Amino acid sequence: MKEVYGLILAGGVGARMGNVEKPKQYMELGGRPVIIYTIEKFAVCPDFERIVVLCPATWVHYTEDLIRRYLPQVKNVFVTAGGETRNETLMNGIRFIETNDGLSEDTVIVTHDAVRPFVTHRILQENIQYAREKGACNTVIPATDTIVESTDGEWVTRIPDRRHMFQGQTPQSFNAKLLRDAYESLSPEEKDVLTDACKILVMKGIPVKLIRGEVYNIKITYPYDLRVAESILGGNLSC
Repeated sequence: MKEVYGLILAGGVGARMGNVEKPKQYMELGGRPVIIYTIEKFAVCPDFERIVVLCPATWVHYTEDLIRRYLPQVKNVFVTAGGETRNETLMNGIRFIETNDGLSEDTVIVTHDAVRPFVTHRILQENIQYAREKGACNTVIPATDTIVESTDGEWVTRIPDRRHMFQGQTPQSFNAKLLRDAYESLSPEEKDVLTDACKILVMKGIPVKLIRGEVYNIKITYPYDLRVAESILGGNLSC
């Protein structure tokens, strides 16, 4: 058994896109929904046992229809509802795997934003490799701008050394049991301050390996990002 699963996180409603009729993952990019590009990147990778798309419950059937329309040849993609938060969505994904296939000590999950359609095969392969070898890994790129910290949003508190700063991307990949057990051990107060899955492990003192991302592995969050994505797609950038 491969025991490697892709979890594509499509739970956002796209509020920062402004006045749009549908979540950002369903907006069109080059004539196809953004989420289809992302699923396709996972689908062409032979290492995945299943690809699980986690979206708002009210969009499950719509997402299934899109996959049947644009990726009829792909048979290992399944759609299920996410949770109230990003990390609850991840836990729903792990529960889906456990219910359908069971979890072993070697089960690996590669978690990725549905709105990062330019993830590369190399990034996916390295995430799988290091999640197996190290238990957890995070895709990042070096920070190019100076990072300024402010605890009150008014005054500079600290300016960290940029050499030690990185911008987080996805995928973030894990041994599934390691992530689940760490999350379940957190207090409600600790869960309230979570920003992403890697922080679960960092808070528990569990090391997370860094994986080199790509500048063009962008997250489509604002209208401007969609225009950048169109330019990347139009330039036929090899991804």
